[in-house]
Amino acid sequence: MDEPRSPDPHATLLPCPQCDLVLSVSDPAPGEWVRCPRCGHPLARHTVQDQTSPALAVTALILLALSLSFPYIRFEKNGVGEQMGLLDAATELAAFHHPALAVVVFATIVVMPACFLAALLWVHASLRRTRDPDAAPLPGTATLVRALPRWQPWMMADVFAIAALVSLIKIAGMAEVELKPGFWAFTGFALALLITVQRLHPLALWARLAGPPLAPPGARAGRTALAQGLVGCEQCGQLQPLTGPRHCQRCGARLHRRQPASLQRTWALLVAATLCCFPAHLYPIMVTTSLGHTQPATIVSGVLQFIQHGDWPIALIIFTASVLVPFGKIMALAWLCLAARRERTLDMAAQMRLYRITEWVGRWSMIDVFVVAIVVALVRLGNLLSIAPGPGGVAFAAVVVLTMLAAFSFDPRLIWDRQNADPDPATQRDDDDLDTLPRHS
Repeated sequence: MDEPRSPDPHATLLPCPQCDLVLSVSDPAPGEWVRCPRCGHPLARHTVQDQTSPALAVTALILLALSLSFPYIRFEKNGVGEQMGLLDAATELAAFHHPALAVVVFATIVVMPACFLAALLWVHASLRRTRDPDAAPLPGTATLVRALPRWQPWMMADVFAIAALVSLIKIAGMAEVELKPGFWAFTGFALALLITVQRLHPLALWARLAGPPLAPPGARAGRTALAQGLVGCEQCGQLQPLTGPRHCQRCGARLHRRQPASLQRTWALLVAATLCCFPAHLYPIMVTTSLGHTQPATIVSGVLQFIQHGDWPIALIIFTASVLVPFGKIMALAWLCLAARRERTLDMAAQMRLYRITEWVGRWSMIDVFVVAIVVALVRLGNLLSIAPGPGGVAFAAVVVLTMLAAFSFDPRLIWDRQNADPDPATQRDDDDLDTLPRHS
């Protein structure tokens, strides 16, 4: 059979990072994604070289600064009031001898988002500079472009904003609550950050920074990179021979035909997360003191309290995020590790959906940790009414972090390798068979 050729002379060869299939990818139309026809992973979308993303990043940084400068929420009971700032959510945890939890909260809602936005502005400034053929990119630009996708899952401003709403419902039954300017500024920051992240497309950044990826001689679409003796860079999509240098010739990232010790690291992280689940659910996550009476509350008892007060939607959110998601994620990743060792035919579409859901949903379990941080910082009225963090919160945060690391360490290409799913060269499809599914951003 003749070699398949692309109808688009400007198409580039890219390896799918989740199934290793090499595809000839053309620029999609506005509002559309190009997806891998075998596993459904989104590979490319329409991008324009505008200044919207830098403007959003600047707006988000200004809103973050305002949210740190003004009070967040005010709480009043029997004429005695207390208010908290955004930083109090972390500093009060440290004051209660939970420094690790304080670092997690501060890093995920302030440090990581601020670093991400600053790095994005640096990258766009460098791209603007390179419009001059004689100008070189700013120092560190390639390193920052490689880092941006890795930082994304650890920015949890949106999760914190939802946790604040849950906290308000929890506290509203105790006393009077007033939303301060810092609350609205942080809500705007979370929204601006979310839109900025949605607009980020690393492959488009690499194309502007280093030009389009050049495929090695003999590379063709429709077969896996590994079957052709090639390895695809997971950062910029550059195809290179397996026998070549161990670093990408285009972006400098380290190359691996598959993530080293992927299954071993995933199993180890899952075992550690499972062990942390016991103290996370058996020990109290917070301790409430009211008129000298102390009442500890575990995750499950907190859910039951919401049910008793008739707050079924909030109870469902907490139960799903804090009970179903962590345990479900552990079981799902364990199944995927087993599937990567099985020779029998599997429903690969179902396996990939399971992997993507598992990878995306884990960060939302941090809602309970953020609820604890908010109510501990806000409810500080001594013996009249106060809330302190319990040991279960540290263990639960460890569960969330460990399961997230486990999802990132798992290499889904291992399942495809076991399924012998490399397409038959005799049945190669032309590039115009590539699925282009519209998705409005």
